[in-house]
Amino acid sequence: MPAARVGQQTRVGKGHPLQLTIIGAGAIGGTIGAHMLRAGHEILFCDSDVEHVNAINSHGLTIEGPVVNFTVPARAVTPQDLPAQLHHVAIAVKSQHTASAAELLRGRLAADGYVVSFQNGLNNEVLVAVVGEDSVILSFVNFGADLIAPGRIMQGNIGTFRVGELPGRGITPRVRELVAALPYAQATDNILGYLWGKEAYGAMLFAGAVSDLSIADSLEQPEWRPLMLAVAREVLAQAPVTPEGFDGFEPGDLEGSLPRLAEFNRQSAKSHSGIYRDLVVRHRPTEVDGQLGALRGPLTQHTAALIHAIERGERSCEVPNLKLLAALERAERLGRPLQAVVRLVSAPRRAPGGPLLGHPVAVKDIFSVAGLPRGNGNPSAMAGPAEPEDAAVVAQLRTLGADVFCTTAMLEYAAGATHPQVPETLNPYDLTRTAGGSSGGSAAVVAAGVCDLALGTDTGGSVRIPASYCGVVGLKPSHLALSSTGVQPLAPSLDDVGILARDVPAAEFLFAALRPGPAAARKQRLRIGYFESGMAEVHLDPEVDAVVSGALRALANAGCDLVAIPAHPFRELGSLFDDIFLFEAGRVHAQRVLSDPAHYGPETLRLLRAAVGAKERVHGLALAARERLLPAAAAELGKVDVLLTPAVPFVAPATTPPVDTPEGRDEGAFTGVFNVIGAPALVLPGGWSEAGLPIGLQLVAGFGSDGQLLADAHLVERMLEVPRREPVAVSGADA
Repeated sequence: MPAARVGQQTRVGKGHPLQLTIIGAGAIGGTIGAHMLRAGHEILFCDSDVEHVNAINSHGLTIEGPVVNFTVPARAVTPQDLPAQLHHVAIAVKSQHTASAAELLRGRLAADGYVVSFQNGLNNEVLVAVVGEDSVILSFVNFGADLIAPGRIMQGNIGTFRVGELPGRGITPRVRELVAALPYAQATDNILGYLWGKEAYGAMLFAGAVSDLSIADSLEQPEWRPLMLAVAREVLAQAPVTPEGFDGFEPGDLEGSLPRLAEFNRQSAKSHSGIYRDLVVRHRPTEVDGQLGALRGPLTQHTAALIHAIERGERSCEVPNLKLLAALERAERLGRPLQAVVRLVSAPRRAPGGPLLGHPVAVKDIFSVAGLPRGNGNPSAMAGPAEPEDAAVVAQLRTLGADVFCTTAMLEYAAGATHPQVPETLNPYDLTRTAGGSSGGSAAVVAAGVCDLALGTDTGGSVRIPASYCGVVGLKPSHLALSSTGVQPLAPSLDDVGILARDVPAAEFLFAALRPGPAAARKQRLRIGYFESGMAEVHLDPEVDAVVSGALRALANAGCDLVAIPAHPFRELGSLFDDIFLFEAGRVHAQRVLSDPAHYGPETLRLLRAAVGAKERVHGLALAARERLLPAAAAELGKVDVLLTPAVPFVAPATTPPVDTPEGRDEGAFTGVFNVIGAPALVLPGGWSEAGLPIGLQLVAGFGSDGQLLADAHLVERMLEVPRREPVAVSGADA
């Protein structure tokens, strides 16, 4: 068609009724058409819902609600009964049905006719492909309406309505005439700016619709604010035109937009979006692909995946979905810059209920997670095949209702060194330092506030050391208290699945869910053990020493009894660590070390080559010595409620020292011994260095007393009242 026709006068002169066929007589098309009929225009409705069509033809179309209440006689047809030629047409179907609606116009639209879209989304290219660029007009509609029964529509409010040509055409006579006939409409020469603004607002509506909250509540509640702002920013960053504001939404003032949009929606009788109604009331597909499918960016894709999971019946609209989406946003904004995130799962499988419902949980990339590679901090493994099934503890999390949404970075095969091609996780309190290892990714995401709970593994301190460096709680339970099935082993008699948590109550909550048992006694006064002499020949940083000494004084002042414990049984047991660790790690990795040494990074390979050469006889002697020495250590632990030690001799270094170096041995001086013993040990924040780095304290109890250790640690945490500080990773981020 010739371009000159775009600005031509249409057949409708001033004062004459407009003849318009509206394809899609639902909430928006029906409301607009009813108002036009009431104003004297000639409207033909077309809809695939036979019941709705019959009701319109029999009883007219009723608009009701707080805005207006009226019924108009109307005529409606199904698609097969559309006239052979159409002059003015409006498309008001869901965006996913645009292509099929446009096909109805092929060969039907008059040479000088046009089609105007009353839809959400950017559908102009679909329409242009069928009727040509010169025949397409676009509109932006932001009033709320719902089809509540055949022939009945509730109009909830009055919102912005703009009509315009495609870019570069200005405001043409046909747009002016169309605007004159439409209710509430105004002309614009930047219609795509309004539609891109609506894309951003619509993305927020999709995010809110995964829950059962009203539009206003999802936009206004502080918990969801960073998510809503991030979703909108992600969309607006892709706009090829200047986005326009409307009804309280201002692209240049997104933070101020949220309360304005909440107020706009509170004034509407339509409390929930049409997306939510499609999911919950009508149980039909939403417009998510039409509106978000073509957009780039992780948050819109996470949102779309959650919407699809609800459409498939795998989830229901509830606040836990919004908590998951908020955690995914924080993982993108806070976790990825820390190099703590390996993979995110937008809509993980889980039970519909359980004690962990609403709790996103991150897991170290050493656990098998069905559908994902088990990366083990190694680039080849990270690019390898997906695991066919979950590790036992991951499956347990899902059964309890948790969202296993994130796999976290780690040192290579948990063996104490990074692979050169896998960046080390950064410390949230100082980005020039390490988060520690090997469970540093899990510690970092908890410290940064991405989630309150994560899983790691601990063979010689791999949960507790990063907990100390990152200022969070790290629990190594009694040996095998949590199943290690489906977890990459390192040294099986020392390996344990552990917990990283925001605070002791959170760790206690997760452990109790994973290993239910009788509630532990809540004590008011504790017997706190401490080593009467050095537990190891290691230099203790003066700031760490001061924090430990200060904690003991504070606990004594709070009424606790301090009990000196001899260190020698623990020193002897700790000296067995290397002989046990090396032989077992060598057994686990021998085949690959010998057949494919290039698989490993150089630091890991050096350690594992030494491990492959470890002697079984030496390992056997170490195990026998352990059995001989365990009763003495158990007796000393039995004299106290908890033993308090430093967690690590120093604050977070620039990088993790390999375990077979002097620095690496010093790092694990206070942690590895309790892997040898198998006793539960917990690290919690004890204080801060002058440079603002966390310093952890370790609490240890007798084997099998995990629940009591957690209860006692809760009391210690309350007595010490260590002030929290916001990590640099959070304070420096754009929330």
